[in-house]
Order: sequence, then C-alpha cells, then structure tokens
Amino acid sequence: MLRPILVACALALTACGHAVTAEPPAVARTPPPSHTPAAAPLVATPEVCPLPDSGFECDFQKRIKAAQDYAETRPGTTGFVLRDRKSGATWRNDHAGDMTWTASTIKLAMVVNLLERHRASKIRLSAEDRRLMSAMLHTSDDDAADTLWKRYTGATFNAAFGKYGMTDLLPQKGYSTAFPYWGFEKCTANDLDRLMNYVLDSVPADDRAYILGQMREVGPVQQWGVWGPDSGAKNGWSEEEGGWVMNSVGFVGKDERYTLAIMNNLKGEGAYDEGRATDTEITRILFR
Repeated sequence: MLRPILVACALALTACGHAVTAEPPAVARTPPPSHTPAAAPLVATPEVCPLPDSGFECDFQKRIKAAQDYAETRPGTTGFVLRDRKSGATWRNDHAGDMTWTASTIKLAMVVNLLERHRASKIRLSAEDRRLMSAMLHTSDDDAADTLWKRYTGATFNAAFGKYGMTDLLPQKGYSTAFPYWGFEKCTANDLDRLMNYVLDSVPADDRAYILGQMREVGPVQQWGVWGPDSGAKNGWSEEEGGWVMNSVGFVGKDERYTLAIMNNLKGEGAYDEGRATDTEITRILFR
C-alpha cells in the first residue's frame, strides 16, 4: 500500500512547491473629504437713498420722492418747496418756479405789511383793522382783504412784498378796475417759501406770535393742505383764468422746524376737491 501514499505525498509536494498566496481581505476606503469653501461673511445691503444730494436724511428723502411721485399723478401741475429750518436743507421740485395765481395766500403778506407799518408808526391800526386782519387769516375773508387793501393803499402793499422774499411776484393787469389788486397776482412756490421763512426769521416776536397763533387756529374752510394738529397754514383757492388753483403755505413741527409751500395749478383738469386732496396728501406723505 506504499504506492498510493507516495503518490499522495508527491502531489502534496507539488502543491507545496508552488506557493499559493491568499488574497487579503478587502479594506473599505473612505474617500477624502471634498473641499467646502468657508461661508462668505454677511454684509448688509447699503440703504438706497433716492435724493442723496438733497441734504435731508435718508428716510425724509424717501418721503420727498413719494410726494413727488404722487404729485405727478395729480391733475394739473404742483410746485412745492420743503425746508428744514434746523439743518438748512431745502428741496424744490421742478414746478417750484412756476408762476401761479396767489389766490388768498397773499393775505399773509398783507398782514405782515400792516403790522410792519403800524410798528413803524406809519399807520395806526384800529380795533376794526385788527378784526379784519384776523378774518383774513382765520377764514380767508375776501371782503376784509378788500377793505384793508383800499384803506391802506394797494400799491404800498405791493412795493413791500419783495422785501419779504416774494421777488417773483407780479400783479396782473386787465382783471380789475384797480391795479395792483391783491386778488389778481401771480407768484411761485419759491416766493411763498421765502415769505413763510421771513415771518419766522424776521418779523418781531410779538407780531410773529400773533401771526402763528392765527395760522394754527384757522377756521374749517382752511383746515387742509399744510394745516394740521402740529402745524399752521394760510391757504388760497380760486377759480381763475385757466382753471382752479389750490395753494397752501405754512409750518410744521416743534419750534416750526419745517416749512412747506404748495401751489397746485389744476389747469382745468380738476377743481376744488381735487386740489384740496392733492395739497393735503402731499403734506401727509411728508409729515403725517
């Protein structure tokens, strides 16, 4: 039985003569991590200020832009001038220099002139005169204005108006027998702005307090436009050649910080109600 054993050994030796190397077990490999860039730092988006050269703070610039955009949608044309008396910033829109019928806004200049002449002893205002002045400011009374214009000489009034900043003012011929006449004059929103600031800066304290008190407490007929709970106004409205005009000039805020002059020439595209709404909404956008 030796032969089978030898054969087996021979086969075993043959197998051993050829080394058999077993495959190593597979090793799981983790892929190298991909590169993730660092998150960019958060940077605040710069605030967009629409009127950077205006001198007004950014929030106010946005209000001015909104007021301008609104005015451009309204009947006719509207000129307005906004002034910050504390910072000195002033904004005039493209129609601020348009010549427009003054309507009753000129009565404010009349009162300034009457008080000035009285203080200089050039005239002596009676109790009746003062009642008429208050009527002009409180309810914009035309008869009161007529009486004072005739009593104290219309030409003398007009000669003084330029001193108060109304340098563009022009009386209009051909509309009345008297010339000049307070009811037929044209000026610009720039004129009304300068007039209002003359009152605040140059009128003597006692007279200024009287005028501002009257403007704060106007009757219902003038409670629109610049007028409001923290402001005072002198308004003017009339149907003139070419259509209605609706004007408002006054002051707003603590210590009368802001002044606003608005002249809305409706040019036949609207009337009293539309103009009143325009002046009031411009003021609301800016201040309310």
